[in-house]
Amino acid sequence: MSSTGGSAIPSNGPTFDPFDNTPELVPLRTAARSGDWNAVRAFFAGLDSAHQLSSATALLADTAGVETFLEPAAAAFPGDPLPRTLLAHRYVYIGWEIRSDARAQHVSRDQFDQFHTWLRKAEQILIEVCAEQPAYAPAWTARLITARGLQLGQAEARRRYDRLSAHQPHHYHAQTQLLQQLCPKWSGSWEAAHGFARECATAAPDGANSGALVALAHVEHWLDLDSSERSAYMRGVPVRDDLRHAAQVSVLHPDHRPDWNSIGAHSAFAFAFSIGGHFEDAAPHFAFLGDRASEFPWQYTNDPRATFLKFRKSALGA
Repeated sequence: MSSTGGSAIPSNGPTFDPFDNTPELVPLRTAARSGDWNAVRAFFAGLDSAHQLSSATALLADTAGVETFLEPAAAAFPGDPLPRTLLAHRYVYIGWEIRSDARAQHVSRDQFDQFHTWLRKAEQILIEVCAEQPAYAPAWTARLITARGLQLGQAEARRRYDRLSAHQPHHYHAQTQLLQQLCPKWSGSWEAAHGFARECATAAPDGANSGALVALAHVEHWLDLDSSERSAYMRGVPVRDDLRHAAQVSVLHPDHRPDWNSIGAHSAFAFAFSIGGHFEDAAPHFAFLGDRASEFPWQYTNDPRATFLKFRKSALGA
């Protein structure tokens, strides 16, 4: 399948819908909404990388009601990892929707109980898939999310990531999930989060999306600070230089080939540079994005669309 290129001329935008931003994914949405398992299976059969497989799995899992056709498909094809992994990932999304993205102190006991019930259902499926298919990236990626939600600890999450990376190194979806686990809000530390992000950026081939982990780690750190401390942190020279280096070895490197994760990676840099007031550095990322953006990390603002437009105007003058 073709990759996703840049869109250098902004107009009204942005759209945060991944299907609008990546037209190659539209047949998946059509098949999912119509409950057509055969069309869904055919779409996945046409994917040519673990990155595409994980991207499409996450998008399908975020589509309401798909469990109604995934459950019979998983039962009908017990030896196929695809329908079981898609179903498990859908269960994870159902559970997380019940829990919400609120901090733990704002989540009720009933929400936690339902959340954990759905994650345990997913985990039981995924354990079997990973035992049968130890190189199957979408299943291990989903198990990073269940590890976090079920509070299995830092060591177990890292073990799962290492099992995946032994077969699929530099897997961007898995890296973003482990990064969340390593943040203090999930009992990690900033030393661990920033260390992992830089490890990902350094180890990945030039032009890989993994450098965006550096931007995401700084955004998470910024979000965790008191409002009085945020501006100084992101405006600081060490953070700016860290972001510059990570961008140069990843999405701004000549070897970068835009793919389904590039919009998210450029969004991370555009957001991080902008909240630090480094608009000249943000400019090439907004030039790539045009009218497209990923929900994350723009969802960390009260009005993602207005924030995007304000920052883009500061960076590009349009």
